[in-house]
Amino acid sequence: MDKILDGIERFQTERFPEYRELFAGLADGQSPETLFITCADSRIDPSLITSSMPGDLFVCRNAGNIVPPYSGSAEGTGASIEYAVIALGIRDIVVCGHSGCGAMTGVLNPDAIRQFPQVSQWLTHSHAAVSEAQGQKPDADDQTKLDYLIERNVVLQLQHLRTHPAVAARVTAGNLRLHGWVYDIGSGAIATYDPAIDAFKPLQDRRPA
Repeated sequence: MDKILDGIERFQTERFPEYRELFAGLADGQSPETLFITCADSRIDPSLITSSMPGDLFVCRNAGNIVPPYSGSAEGTGASIEYAVIALGIRDIVVCGHSGCGAMTGVLNPDAIRQFPQVSQWLTHSHAAVSEAQGQKPDADDQTKLDYLIERNVVLQLQHLRTHPAVAARVTAGNLRLHGWVYDIGSGAIATYDPAIDAFKPLQDRRPA
């Protein structure tokens, strides 16, 4: 906690004055264009990864970058999605998984998370991706299977996103784009999902020339 408190003091005395004008404008409201859904893992910093400033991203984080299918029941991730799409008019939604994901490691090894009943229940929203990984990579080593699961979980959560009425309506209208990413912690590289080939490619390969 001392490290955090020292950081707050440095922010207030050194960083805040540098961005005083930006924060003065943000004090009156926000208008981000992107909803960034990612894992709660402490190694993932959406603003750092994307070189974004305060006010650029509306961030939703949870274990395993999960998007539960729409059910009509109140739930934190769904509420964040609804608010971002309807109230903020978000133009893009990114679901970003990452290498070495502990949640995906756990869902591959149910006994390891049995002592965490809420985590186990939450990760049932990844079970379809686990089944796909087990079916497509039955003889793969643990690392290969985990890497594949991390990717397919992102694809599954994109499918879940489309079950949310606000998302479905705006995607159909052409006012909202969905993106699937996997961030590699060790290299800083990002792979992005290409639905045309149902696979992930380096992000720079998807950018127009």
